[in-house]
Amino acid sequence: MGRTITALVVPVLMLAGLNVGASAQEPSWPEVKCARYKKAWSEALSRTGKKGLGQEFLDRHEAFLSSGCTTKADVCPRSSEELALANMMVVAAMNAGTASTFPPFACRKER
Repeated sequence: MGRTITALVVPVLMLAGLNVGASAQEPSWPEVKCARYKKAWSEALSRTGKKGLGQEFLDRHEAFLSSGCTTKADVCPRSSEELALANMMVVAAMNAGTASTFPPFACRKER
């Protein structure tokens, strides 16, 4: 009898639009933040272009995105264009609901 009830209840719940069984999971907050940040990055690059952005800056930033936005902050803006873009991204990240410390921008002293 238990199987019969389950066989009837599951299709009814599915028709009602309720999540049943192995359905898609909601993304975690870190995944949401990264998706929002990636979108803002693409939009910023579309607006500003890549002129004045060094390959190291772009490569390190791409590594951050590829990691799911989890790698240690090590993207150091050196040119005025890189600094302007980094500042734009900090504001965009905050507007997307993340902390100002979320973006990967940091310049460390070399020893």
